[in-house]
Amino acid sequence: MKKTTVVRNYYVLPCCLLLLNLINNIVAYKSEEIGEPLLRTTAVIFLVLAGSALVAFLLAPAITKVVQSLQVGSRRGAGELGEVIFLVLLGAAVFWLYYRVTIHGVASILPADWRNPHR
Repeated sequence: MKKTTVVRNYYVLPCCLLLLNLINNIVAYKSEEIGEPLLRTTAVIFLVLAGSALVAFLLAPAITKVVQSLQVGSRRGAGELGEVIFLVLLGAAVFWLYYRVTIHGVASILPADWRNPHR
């Protein structure tokens, strides 16, 4: 199995799925502003499907391309330091976002203008 496939399957894809879960949490948080239950349900389903498509077709391939370019660059630079730093930063960013949501709630990772007014 190629190293790129291993990195994608065991690191990049799980990080993207964790980011998708964060997006789903934001969607659920923002949907509280919609009073009509049928409209809220429809909006949540649509936004989760759109978020899934963005992660599957844009975010995961983009991160994989960055990792691949770092692998090519690191082979020329006689080391894998760039790739390792990128992957550590990606993992740290995902961990930090989850930590903020767990400790302080979804609103803590949103800009002030996006926060629900009743909170």
